[in-house]
Amino acid sequence: MKKSTVFILLIAVILIALVPLFALPQAEFGGSDDAGNNVISEVDSGFEPIASPLIENILGRELPGEIESLFFCIQTGIGVGIIAFFMGRFYERRKSEKTEKENE
Repeated sequence: MKKSTVFILLIAVILIALVPLFALPQAEFGGSDDAGNNVISEVDSGFEPIASPLIENILGRELPGEIESLFFCIQTGIGVGIIAFFMGRFYERRKSEKTEKENE
């Protein structure tokens, strides 16, 4: 890949990430957890969860947002690694089967 192509793609990624922040200054960026909590509180204001996060029970306090993000990234990395491993195995298997057929 040429350096100019990489540079153009990098600029495009940065623009995709930054343009919404400036184009929509009054927008609220929230996740599905926030939306779910809001809907639950609208439906039943007396709702109390029946379970709480295991690590928060062990520590006795709420985890900081940075740590939650770290755990989410680790979980995502593990999932992507597993998927990539099996995709690689299937690809190599197909490649070896194709090579065997050509050699026959």
